[in-house]
Amino acid sequence: MPECDNPLWPCAMTGAAACLAGCTGVSVVIHGSSGCYYYPSTLLHVPIHGTFILENEVIFGSEERLLEVIGSLSGTGNRIAVITTCVPAILGEDVKAMLSGYDVLFVDSPGFSGDIESGYARALELLAPQVDSAAEGVNIDGACLLDPFSRGNVQEILRLLRLAGVSCRTVLCDDPLEKILRPAPYTIGTNTDFSSGVGETLGGTLGFKQIRETFSLVADVFPDADTGPVFSEIGRQEERVIRACDKYLQRFDPPSVAIFAGASYADFAAGTLEQYLDADIRCIGLRNHGTLSRPAEYAGSLGQVQAMIETAVPDLVIGSSFERSVSRNRAFSGIIPPLRGTVRLAPRPLAGINGTLAFMEDVLNACMDRKTRNR
Repeated sequence: MPECDNPLWPCAMTGAAACLAGCTGVSVVIHGSSGCYYYPSTLLHVPIHGTFILENEVIFGSEERLLEVIGSLSGTGNRIAVITTCVPAILGEDVKAMLSGYDVLFVDSPGFSGDIESGYARALELLAPQVDSAAEGVNIDGACLLDPFSRGNVQEILRLLRLAGVSCRTVLCDDPLEKILRPAPYTIGTNTDFSSGVGETLGGTLGFKQIRETFSLVADVFPDADTGPVFSEIGRQEERVIRACDKYLQRFDPPSVAIFAGASYADFAAGTLEQYLDADIRCIGLRNHGTLSRPAEYAGSLGQVQAMIETAVPDLVIGSSFERSVSRNRAFSGIIPPLRGTVRLAPRPLAGINGTLAFMEDVLNACMDRKTRNR
């Protein structure tokens, strides 16, 4: 049996829940213990349901409890999705057979079967979106509810599409189920760690360079699009970033940085900091098994993270609350979950033009605050 070897990153069950809970019109049921319910519930911040099986169900079987929960949801009008967890999987219960009399989406995605990305992909494969060749507009991809920047990313890309006069067909996966099942032929991405593979990809939106390249392709595919306003705004806002970073570098040395994130966000952070702050990227610890164009290593435990930080001795640490807990008094910027101890109300982006501005704003403020405190 595979081990759950990455305690810092959510499991496959949480990934499946993140995908399906983003589909309006789907009621997600976590078939497992209370802990397996509360973990995705606190991370995703959307209503989900649980069977909350106890010792009695573990010994005598959980079918009665599972069908009781499904029966309570059957009158809501929503499609029901059941996601298995480690306990019923280890017990060998035939959950699929239990559900044979019900029109239910069944995702066999116990936590030990992989990380969040694999569970997300497994649930999306079950949904099996079929491209509608007649559908207008583009799809926005990579919207995973676990990502603290997901809603902000979507709002920002919708804003840029409106500037260009292009409509959005489907947000994968944060949209009504009927739209997710029938997406448009073309897709632009936000966080490629949660890429759906649906439609023809026109590119990503992390960083000014990617946005320029992607909206150039948007202009090629949609002859009526006017991407001029997007390119004009990129030019104006990039100048603001350059001025702010130049001002910082007039007072301080370029920062040394340790980055911990999924491959998509780690690549964006490293490239952006190198380009505008001449940063020294001393190490990159990946939460997942993605690939980068620069040196990186998999960091799946807090011990590994702490050892990397102590070896790199960075000025700035980028990551999650886990990294912050072992960073001592170093400057810190949060880029991946969990981000505990902070209030996050506004949908803040990392993708798009405003995403780069927000990221650089956080980094510069964190670095200047540390310099001020250490004087």
